[in-house]
Amino acid sequence: MAKEPAPVRITTATRSRKEDIARRQRRYLISMGIRTVCFLLAVVSIGHWWLWFFIAASFVLPPVAVIIANSNAAPDPGGPDFFDPSGTTRAIGDSSSRDPD
Repeated sequence: MAKEPAPVRITTATRSRKEDIARRQRRYLISMGIRTVCFLLAVVSIGHWWLWFFIAASFVLPPVAVIIANSNAAPDPGGPDFFDPSGTTRAIGDSSSRDPD
């Protein structure tokens, strides 16, 4: 089965609020996942010099995660995709492909 081509973007509309929130949540959860791993590694590495690195990372990452998640929170202004006149995109209801009968 052939994959349908992506629709042509013909507007400068921004991303939906739902999509924007989902993107920010994903960034935040990834950052907090890294923080959790650093905390667990700090617990495991008691007695090594790595302990201080992991503790510092687990304390610094929460505010950094919030800043990263909210950076570029404004929706993507984007822009319209330019029309490709190569003829690979068919028109809806193309009358040339119908049988004249």
